[in-house]
Amino acid sequence: MNYTITTPLYYVNDRPHLGSAYTTLASDALARYQRLRGRSVMFVTGCDEHGQKIQRTAEAAHVSPQENCNRISEEYRHLWSRWQISNDRFIRTTDPRHKIIVEQFFRRVEAAGDIIEGQQQGWYCVACEEFKDDKIDSEEEERPQCSIHRQYLEWRDEPNLFFRLSHYQEQIEELIRNPNFIFPINRRREIENFVNKGLHDFSISRVNLPWGIPVPGHQGHTFYVWFDALIGYLTALLRSSDPPDLDIIIKRGWPANIHIIGKDILRFHAVYWPAMLMSAGLEIPHKVFGHGFLTREGQKMGKSLGNILNPETLLDQYGRDPVRWYLLRDIPFGEDGDFQQQRFNDLVNNDLANTIGNLLNRTLSMTRRWFSNSVPPADTAISVNHPLAEAALTAISITLQAMEKLDFRCASETILKLAIDANIFLNDQAPWSKIKEEKRKSEVASDLYAVLETTRIVAFLLIPILPELSVRLQKQLGIEKTLDGAEVCVDDSLWDLHLRWGNLVEGNPLPEPTPVIARLELETKK
Repeated sequence: MNYTITTPLYYVNDRPHLGSAYTTLASDALARYQRLRGRSVMFVTGCDEHGQKIQRTAEAAHVSPQENCNRISEEYRHLWSRWQISNDRFIRTTDPRHKIIVEQFFRRVEAAGDIIEGQQQGWYCVACEEFKDDKIDSEEEERPQCSIHRQYLEWRDEPNLFFRLSHYQEQIEELIRNPNFIFPINRRREIENFVNKGLHDFSISRVNLPWGIPVPGHQGHTFYVWFDALIGYLTALLRSSDPPDLDIIIKRGWPANIHIIGKDILRFHAVYWPAMLMSAGLEIPHKVFGHGFLTREGQKMGKSLGNILNPETLLDQYGRDPVRWYLLRDIPFGEDGDFQQQRFNDLVNNDLANTIGNLLNRTLSMTRRWFSNSVPPADTAISVNHPLAEAALTAISITLQAMEKLDFRCASETILKLAIDANIFLNDQAPWSKIKEEKRKSEVASDLYAVLETTRIVAFLLIPILPELSVRLQKQLGIEKTLDGAEVCVDDSLWDLHLRWGNLVEGNPLPEPTPVIARLELETKK
């Protein structure tokens, strides 16, 4: 079964920021989960590289737009490699094949009668690459500002080509009534309110803007960056050996199963893009998920405040596991989240180092000491009625359901609770006391086997959330063929088999325990 996931195509006017990393890490977690479920994943990310904002950024830096795009796109590619993002495609909209696909798409839309000429008047935000007339009260100020970027808007009065979005009012209304299309629910209501006001035709071209794809048959017009960028999801699916052809693309993983984006660009993905696809005769994505924004210590991040969290710096300072855990475990995916340094340190230390890491370390130490450095006999622990077996079964069920819903917080908390249950069981059974009586050695073996087996299941459930920590846990448990979700499980029952109770084999050697994650002791750095 195929499963296509996309992040936004990130706009290369500036370097990658934490918000970009957040979206990409969440998409990576979903991609790894879907591979573990036996699905053939096509995970797409990349860069959007046209538009006036990029042209002006390049001019300010005294380089060509292409040079600027090359530099920033490479930063994204390098950063995702450092974060070990498991994407299958990285698309750049300056790819020559993308130009051909955009032209083919446009001709289909034009042939459908959905392109008209008109005059575009209004206040335009270059930073947003968007007209803002529906979001300002132009009577209050002579030259309004963008509420997002706090920059003055520019007045535009120019001939443009328009897409007849108004023709798709009924189809879009029906689409957004589908309860499985827009997530989370509060975002769906925002789109419903927007659509209920009536859809208006929107501009898809600009004039006197050389940094863009020329519109075929319309001299002087280049495609509006959003029209061009959305089609990038299609171009990305081409194999390196494929000729640029829309008919081939639909065999390569289209329609997308999910677009994962920030809430600020939901309207483009949930309204404009579906209508464009309908016009071109292509299928619509199954789901669009608009997640929230990140703040820092309760404040919006910005250069003027000097509080931007650079994902490169976070990686250098803390490593991959701590940041993934904090972002996916603490912030409900879909809502706004706040990065708090003290809470970040506390969660990583308490959850990962103390609860999971210490559970494994002390259990392995006792087991190796008393049972010849190997997995002890299971005895009664092999029963599915064992309290930890029952706890594991419940945790597996809840975690899988949560991952299907992109509820990474619920999944993380459920896995953590299972580790806590194992810690409580270990403390209650106190094998360090029982082992003093020779006749109770089999009971100690059973208790330790149950805790090790629970830890093994914790490790396998953690794969999508913390693939690296999971692999370290697996290796510490003597598992040679580890899984990290980067490759599809050809046998779709493989992960299920790993999640079954009782898979640890008696007598298998256990390596000497080493810390699977370091405690955080660093002070706040900006």
